[in-house]
Amino acid sequence: MRPTRNDLSQMARGFLMGGADIIPGVSGGTMALVLGIYERLVTAISHFDQRLMRLVADRQWRSAAKHVDLRFLVALGTGILTGAITLAGVMLKLLLDYRMYTLAVLFGLIIASSLIVARMVRPRDRSQLLGCIGLAIVAAFFAYWLVGLEQAAGRQDSLLYYFLCGTVAICAMILPGISGSYILWLLGAYVTVAGIVRSAVHLDITSREIQILVVFAAGCGIGLICFSKLLRWLLARAHQGTMAVLGGFILGSLRLMWPFQHDLTPDVTKLKLKRYEQYLPQQWDSQITTCLLLAVAAAMAILLLEKFGRAAEPLEEQV
Repeated sequence: MRPTRNDLSQMARGFLMGGADIIPGVSGGTMALVLGIYERLVTAISHFDQRLMRLVADRQWRSAAKHVDLRFLVALGTGILTGAITLAGVMLKLLLDYRMYTLAVLFGLIIASSLIVARMVRPRDRSQLLGCIGLAIVAAFFAYWLVGLEQAAGRQDSLLYYFLCGTVAICAMILPGISGSYILWLLGAYVTVAGIVRSAVHLDITSREIQILVVFAAGCGIGLICFSKLLRWLLARAHQGTMAVLGGFILGSLRLMWPFQHDLTPDVTKLKLKRYEQYLPQQWDSQITTCLLLAVAAAMAILLLEKFGRAAEPLEEQV
């Protein structure tokens, strides 16, 4: 089947999601929300169920593909994989060598993303409005606390450990505002998994690393299917409250993106082994001005991107 304009558009969205997913502290789920495909993605993933198994068993291939929105998932997945592989090295270098300005851009992106999600919450009355505000505040404080945790010490190296890491991290990855990469870092598995992925790209991978990658991917798959069902249920029965919580998660994650940080480990060269301490600038200088301009520009860019996503989606559904 020849790729259509819709397929290419979904691949572009996936590319942005893949680029976001590799940044500890930035969520591909946030990008999916901004681009207007979050609920469609959650619904498609949640349809990997018993009905799909029956359709496959009966060899009803077309019905099975339609049930899981397969064309959408393949196009989006191709873009995510391409974005993650293409941008991994670039983002790591930016966060290491140009950390302040890179974080300023990410800070602006997250602020704009939280505004976009806030617009999606449309309470029916004052009571529901107050409830949504309360849920958003609780979620924001939870995310703020979570991204302030220290990395887990004494990392294990069992296959079960990597399976559980994949299960937990993928749940965070689909949640806006909570980064799966950051959860992996908290669990002490980010360095290993990211290193294996880079080795696989260069076809320099050991049998043990293949085992870890397969088990980790299995954990991701199972966690994603199970958690997407829960999210779909929440969006169907408590849409306003769920969106308020998602927006709170995004807002609370701003703590991790504060641009002004002291490097506590200047002799360490690997980003995931470095430690930083946030600080408040004592006086206004050119760096603050540059950071502010970058944050504003990034926020405007994501708002324009969201506008494009909303405008393009109805047109694509007609293709």
